[in-house]
Amino acid sequence: MAIRLLFFRTVAVATGNLVGENVIIVTRLLICSRRIYESMQMKTTKNLRKAGFTLVEIMIVVAIIGLLAAIAIPNFVKARATSQANACINNLRQIDAAANEWALEKGKKNSDTIVLGTDLTPYIKLNANKNIPPCPAGGSYTLASVGDNPTCSLGSSVTPAHVLP
Repeated sequence: MAIRLLFFRTVAVATGNLVGENVIIVTRLLICSRRIYESMQMKTTKNLRKAGFTLVEIMIVVAIIGLLAAIAIPNFVKARATSQANACINNLRQIDAAANEWALEKGKKNSDTIVLGTDLTPYIKLNANKNIPPCPAGGSYTLASVGDNPTCSLGSSVTPAHVLP
């Protein structure tokens, strides 16, 4: 329910019949009264219309999120591959150190064969299943003999490579 404010122009007149009395004669409505009334109505209309986002604003936000995702996802994949390669190389170093320690304790020499699963288990930190840790990228380790470097089945076929430096 709108309150209508009207402003009147007033003129005080002294007449001969009414001596000493002021009479108010309404001559016309002021022009500004209509403007004030209309501006009050527009303010309530503007407040109702301003709620929410436009379709263009929502499309811009979606485009920015898509752009950020397009930049971030390849970097995430690369970081994951690099961390898998680093973990594999670390496992290869531990297997090599365990093989050298086993060979020293047992008096073995170069080119003596090693059984990876049974001979090295006392010399390496095992995972929860009591096995030598596997390659995080799904490869498998081989070690033929004393003096040889252990290898991963993925080797140089992936980037970065799973080989000892």
